Amino acid sequence: MSQTSKKTPSDGESKSETSFVNRFLRGSNLGSSKADSRKENNDPTTADFQPSDETQKTAALDTAKPLTSEMDLGSRMEKNEQFLQKLGKKAVDKCLDLNNCRLTTADMREMGDAIKVIPQLEELNLSWNGKVGGNLPLLLQNFQEGSKIQTLELVDCALTSEDGAFVGRLLPVLQNLEVLDLSINGNIGGSVNSIAQGLKSTSNLKVLKLHSCGLSQKSVKLLDAAFGHLGELRKLDLSCNKELGGGFEDSAAQLATLERLEALDLHQCSLTEDDVVSLTQVIPLLSSLQELDLSANKKMGSSSEHLLSRLRFLPTLKSLLVNNCALQSETFSALAEASIHLPALEIFDLSWNKCVGGNLSLLLETLKLSTSLQVLRLSSCSLLTEDVALLASVIQTGHLAKLRKLDLSYNDSICDAGWTIFCQNVWLLKELTELDISLRPSTFRNCGQWFRHLLCAVTKLPEITEIGMKRWLLPASQEEELERFDQDSRSSIHFDHGGFQQADFP
Repeated sequence: MSQTSKKTPSDGESKSETSFVNRFLRGSNLGSSKADSRKENNDPTTADFQPSDETQKTAALDTAKPLTSEMDLGSRMEKNEQFLQKLGKKAVDKCLDLNNCRLTTADMREMGDAIKVIPQLEELNLSWNGKVGGNLPLLLQNFQEGSKIQTLELVDCALTSEDGAFVGRLLPVLQNLEVLDLSINGNIGGSVNSIAQGLKSTSNLKVLKLHSCGLSQKSVKLLDAAFGHLGELRKLDLSCNKELGGGFEDSAAQLATLERLEALDLHQCSLTEDDVVSLTQVIPLLSSLQELDLSANKKMGSSSEHLLSRLRFLPTLKSLLVNNCALQSETFSALAEASIHLPALEIFDLSWNKCVGGNLSLLLETLKLSTSLQVLRLSSCSLLTEDVALLASVIQTGHLAKLRKLDLSYNDSICDAGWTIFCQNVWLLKELTELDISLRPSTFRNCGQWFRHLLCAVTKLPEITEIGMKRWLLPASQEEELERFDQDSRSSIHFDHGGFQQADFP
């Protein structure tokens, strides 16, 4: 399932950074309040601000220096506005995206004060700012009961255990919260108890992401107690918590109560055989599930036969990722049989499961019936020539018509005859955009005559943009053909070859 991507910071206050920063403006419905503000203060630097009832109430509580005049209020708001303008923001916005803005420690308190004058704030993203860690209370302590915050993203903010505990205490205040992302904060695992207690008060939560947060077996038990209070949850991401393995053995009961859950990501969680047994009783009950990621859990290979077999009870499943699970012949056979009953399947990833090689025929009915399949990944599956010949025959008979991405990379046992048959038929995949037939890093091979069939097929694929062919060697004659093709064809087609090396024949 999809992971959060870090955006590359630009240097300085460049034009591109400014335009990126300003993208957060979402058409706030605060026109009348802005008009009132302009009547009270004609200073153009404060014309966009909205001194709401919430802001004035907060100011009134400052007994040390009460704001007794519009001039005092305007001065304070102008200071906050200057901070926001430095970041390309406005006080009337509902969405404040400070993702990867290189916030400094000095910015933290200013930021906390600035948030006070945005009472209509619904979305706050502070991700990829390492200085947020240890300073989170300074930033968010001004959130009060009735806050309109719906989305809070704190990805890779170097949050401390104390920050995690603060989030737990803050959650009951955020009654409108729908999205909470604390991913890539490895130190908050020790404060899961506080976070789980807070989650019990966020009944409107739809998305919970705790990817790579240092969760343990005990964390699963604590979170499971909170799941019963999250009836609206649609997406749950617990991936890349390697110490989590064993936590589901006796603590998955409440997970079954998430009747509206659409996406469950448990990849790279070191799931044990007992975890799999427990999840076998739970996952098939999640009747709304559309995305399931169990990849990179290698102990599933010998213990997941019953779990994979029962996936047939998830007819709305659109994405199934079981790559690198060390599947064995029995578990693969169970999966193949169940996949026949998944008519909505759009993404199917079996990569790095060696048992697929020589057994792709088990998926024959699935490939024929999967009218919605758009992404098929079979990288490093030890595919044989007979496997790609079977795939070619499925394509030839008009199946897989919706396929957009096909990954056959790192299958070095396919001979030239297999690639020839495949390349002669791949042109029938009219919606194909990406094809990868690269060799593994340790292997270099000469391209056969099939390369000409591939070039011919590409000219008949109107949507193709990317072809992976790393470590294939071209003779001089075929390299010239490719150069002519590049000159004559659409410039949008990219052959990703990493620099073709010339073969040792003419």
